[in-house]
Amino acid sequence: MTGNTVPASSLDPAIAARLKRSADGLVPAIAQQYDTGEVLMLGWMDDEALHRTLTTGRCTYWSRSRQEYWVKGDTSGHVQHVKSVALDCDADTLLVKVDQVGAACHTGDRTCFDADVLPLGQ
Repeated sequence: MTGNTVPASSLDPAIAARLKRSADGLVPAIAQQYDTGEVLMLGWMDDEALHRTLTTGRCTYWSRSRQEYWVKGDTSGHVQHVKSVALDCDADTLLVKVDQVGAACHTGDRTCFDADVLPLGQ
């Protein structure tokens, strides 16, 4: 995935046409616990990852470090069951509301945002 090239995907062309991708063809996807509003993690999706997420009911992300797709929970058991997916007003970010089983963060924390809260100024 280089440049603005979007790999072949089964994503609905109407959805694909609306997406505003980064230079590497990705869209940030924020995972949020559907019933509490807790922000769990940020992952990246291309068209195929979004298609898989929409059609399987499980979050599929594109790993930038490994350069491959990964389904959240396949190895850890910490599955994300998709409840809804929404585009923001600019169509450049996805909000995926999920039912998170276990930890969302690879460190074992419930979220990726609870271990390093920065201090606010006076």
